Amino acid sequence: QVQLVESGGGLVQPGGSLRLSCAASGSIFGRSVMGWYRQAPGKQRELVASITRSGSANYLDAVKGRFTISRDNAKNTVYLQMNSLKPEDTAVYYCHAVEVVGGLGDYWGQGTQVTVSS
Repeated sequence: QVQLVESGGGLVQPGGSLRLSCAASGSIFGRSVMGWYRQAPGKQRELVASITRSGSANYLDAVKGRFTISRDNAKNTVYLQMNSLKPEDTAVYYCHAVEVVGGLGDYWGQGTQVTVSS
């Protein structure tokens, strides 16, 4: 059974930094595009960043230059480094995996809360 387990959320002041981690169990990690989504209260879930198996990354315009997604294929883990955080970054952040080789699986983590407030 595939599991995505996020960690690293919390409360941070504006301008601060957090690093989210998502560890994937099972054998899907190497076959998947990994991503981070977020959902703020009353808003739709949106894609924040994604990274391909070879490490090519894409970002939501609102986070470009502030967030960095990376993956460690040896540890089956994807990271989201978030710098210069703003109150509007407050949301539940979800890890996502979609298989692009050898399967059609689509998996979500349980979510981790990020709150940016003074």
